Amino acid sequence: MSILCLAASPGRTRVGARNRRPTGGKEPTSRLDNARAAVDYSHFMSVLFFKRFLQRPFQIASIVPSSKALVERVARKMDFSQPRVIAEYGPGEGVHSREIARRMSLDSHLLLFELDPAFSRDLERQFAGDRRVNVVHGDAVRLPQELARRGIAHCDYILSGIPFSILKIDKKRALLQKTHDALTPGGSFIIYQITNELKQHATLFARAESEYFLQNIPPMFITVFQKAPALNSGRRREMEWTRFPANRQA
Repeated sequence: MSILCLAASPGRTRVGARNRRPTGGKEPTSRLDNARAAVDYSHFMSVLFFKRFLQRPFQIASIVPSSKALVERVARKMDFSQPRVIAEYGPGEGVHSREIARRMSLDSHLLLFELDPAFSRDLERQFAGDRRVNVVHGDAVRLPQELARRGIAHCDYILSGIPFSILKIDKKRALLQKTHDALTPGGSFIIYQITNELKQHATLFARAESEYFLQNIPPMFITVFQKAPALNSGRRREMEWTRFPANRQA
């Protein structure tokens, strides 16, 4: 049975807000970067998200898409100062994806794993013409194969909003193992979740930092799991947990 890779998908973003250039100083290549696009994606995707929630309520963590504040806070957990390989599990309507694409350099790569066919088709429309972005209509457990197919060794960051709490324990641990293995030493697995129950299962990671973010409906835990750096990769370290005060500035 496939792991359900749908998430508390990010929310409404005005198309015109993406009229800035990504790192590198060249014009963005994504279709959504054209502020004069005929399609109002912000309205269309909000309707699409709501319809998919009604059709599959147990696969989507919240009826309300993520706030702009949450999207920006999650993006600030990543360093875009150099080329990156980033994967996202369950991007849904793609607001986190668009923010990542806006920030990352022209020689970076973004892999989007989306099981829902309607979301997957729409993500392909959004990022048509952006060679940095690849939409994979399939399970997140395919990440190792998709990286190998593209000649990519590891990811620098993996982002997920899928509701891990609905996954059976064996599926949950299998995905965590593949996620850990796919990260470069020192890389980060970033999640935003309604609950923080994943901490008891993510013992593969060397360190984790968690904050409870109130500027979202519902509030979310944002947790960054870090893989051990190369020098420590052969040693299992006890998980270190840091609970930040709510809405602490990054």
